[in-house]
Amino acid sequence: QVQLVESGGGLVQAGGSLRLSCAASGRTFSNYDMGWFRQAPGKEREFVAAINWSGRSTYYTDSVKGRFTISRDNAKNTLFLQMNSLKPEDTAVYYCAAKPKGGSIWNGDGGTYDYWGQGTQVTVSS
Repeated sequence: QVQLVESGGGLVQAGGSLRLSCAASGRTFSNYDMGWFRQAPGKEREFVAAINWSGRSTYYTDSVKGRFTISRDNAKNTLFLQMNSLKPEDTAVYYCAAKPKGGSIWNGDGGTYDYWGQGTQVTVSS
């Protein structure tokens, strides 16, 4: 089992920044590819970004490219999402997720992730 705990969400004005963290425990963190997903009220969960086990490969949904950066610190078992130039449409609950390394991170398919955190709320005011 992998336990994931997100933090860093909050209320920010449009154009502002937030940095989300996801602390992992239970298994060797570097054995997992990681992803960030989000779900806005009344909408389906959507893929935001993914990073492979080493941190050398990343993938983003088009709407956050150039604004969000996913990264990881395997020594500290932590995943990050730096979010800049935030927009009201970024408002959602953000979840981190883990899946065993070796598969593709390029499809953004939440169904391939085995472990999920409880989520952290991000609210962007206009």
